[in-house]
Amino acid sequence: MPSIQPVPYQILVRVFEEDGFRLARQRGDHLIYTKPGIKRPLVIPAYHSVPVFIIRNLLRTAGMSREHYFQLLGQR
Repeated sequence: MPSIQPVPYQILVRVFEEDGFRLARQRGDHLIYTKPGIKRPLVIPAYHSVPVFIIRNLLRTAGMSREHYFQLLGQR
């Protein structure tokens, strides 16, 4: 399996929207996404290149496996 690489926030938004997350609100350069059944909202920073540690935290919060992330990333 490939390693997680930094990606632009637009790609992350598409990946999580394909998984069922919807934009709840935006505050400054942070996009807040929610999904029924997920306790905490995802906060995606609008960075040109989102660092790996933030992507890992988002995956953990969303309850998404690396395999599913790469599958959705390949579909975009």
